Amino acid sequence: MNSPYDVIKSMLRTEKATLLLPRNQYIFWVDKRANKIQIKQAVEDIYKVKVESVNTTMQRGKLRRVRYVQGKSADWKKAIVALKEGSKIEVT
Repeated sequence: MNSPYDVIKSMLRTEKATLLLPRNQYIFWVDKRANKIQIKQAVEDIYKVKVESVNTTMQRGKLRRVRYVQGKSADWKKAIVALKEGSKIEVT
């Protein structure tokens, strides 16, 4: 993973992510192979902020069924990034 954009796929805008904004925390969809250090560096490079901590979790894909065929959506990784006091990401 050479580029920070390979590590950070997108910022998640969910109800839970909106509730974390007053606590200066943001949720990102990240590459499954990325570790916390790579995620921290990527967020700091892309958004020009200072990161305090990174928590990661693997989300299991859900079982889906279409008629008689059962399948599964892909597993993915999300990161909850807490920023230092005074840093902020503009969410539009």
